[in-house]
Amino acid sequence: MPSLIGIGNPSNGTSGRLIGDDMSSGAFCIVCGDPPPLTSDRLCETCLRARVSLSTMPERIQQDRCSKCGFFEIRGRWTDMDGDDLADLRIRENLLVEDRSKNVDVSFAVEEIDERTCRLHVDVVGMVENHDFSDTHSVLLQTSNAVCPTCTRKAGSYFEAVMQLRSAGRRLKDDELESLRSTLDEMLSSMEPDPMFFISEEGKVTGGWDLKLGSKAMARRWARDLVRKFGGTVKETSTVIGANDGIEVSRLTLSYRKPAYGIGDAINFRGSLWLVESWQKEGPILRKMKMFERAGFSWRDMESSSVACSYSEQHVVGILNRDSSAVEVMDPVDFRVVTVALPYDDDGNSEDIRIGFIEDEWLAIPVVGKGGSN
Repeated sequence: MPSLIGIGNPSNGTSGRLIGDDMSSGAFCIVCGDPPPLTSDRLCETCLRARVSLSTMPERIQQDRCSKCGFFEIRGRWTDMDGDDLADLRIRENLLVEDRSKNVDVSFAVEEIDERTCRLHVDVVGMVENHDFSDTHSVLLQTSNAVCPTCTRKAGSYFEAVMQLRSAGRRLKDDELESLRSTLDEMLSSMEPDPMFFISEEGKVTGGWDLKLGSKAMARRWARDLVRKFGGTVKETSTVIGANDGIEVSRLTLSYRKPAYGIGDAINFRGSLWLVESWQKEGPILRKMKMFERAGFSWRDMESSSVACSYSEQHVVGILNRDSSAVEVMDPVDFRVVTVALPYDDDGNSEDIRIGFIEDEWLAIPVVGKGGSN
């Protein structure tokens, strides 16, 4: 602020004045009085460096790591992270940089001391008021053992949903159970990790497989994937098991029923042979084996159907001879030459044909997917 240097004498008509009145072209450092160049707050470079730090950082950083799963607590969530990525995150969380700084560059190195302690060597360079600044920090990063909420819930056998895998009217085979169960692993591997997406307990039960899952959202998403891939229905029920802070706590039970048939199976339905072509929400889309006729049916309609020849029991065999209505092929079981009537979708040039043993004879099976199906 301006300094008062004299008071005028009334007798000679002079008046008082401030030093700043004559210093419009001669600014000075407000701390030491040095002449320009000065910063925007009227400090010389020496006084600026004495009063301003490019960056600040604590000498010690404490973090928590779950002793069971190894996840680190990061901003209230638990995440799998380690090495340089974790060090970079902790530096970003704790490094404070001068507001006026520009062109800041940060580099660091990690010195491991033991499995729970390491030292971070942090170098910071940048510019403040057009002056180059640099800082060096040596920070001790210490890790404490803790238990994340997910592991706490797992240890207490916590679960929010029960998933029941069943089949309509029969028991699921082991290979079917394996196929259904594998879709859960595929779903989890394709998603962003979620600590609540865990399995508390699972095992084989009469007629199927039961799983206790840590998340209702996980159960519902898996149920949608199962219906989309294998067809079938899902029945959902909810049971109130208590209250937390006045809010009801419920547990979800999802019962998935896989159809007794799959895509490509030949089935007996309403006195005719049909092929299962695709799935829709209300039920399957079927196609007749004798002619191109497609129709959709509900799951209730299909309760009276039966599998005549599953897709896994069908064979693709080479054509030995053909005429306009039939072909000769080798029986894949006893290797005799048999005659099979051509399917309606035969193009006259195919070198092989799909057949199935249905009602004590080999029948040609049209190719599922022709005629605009999925």
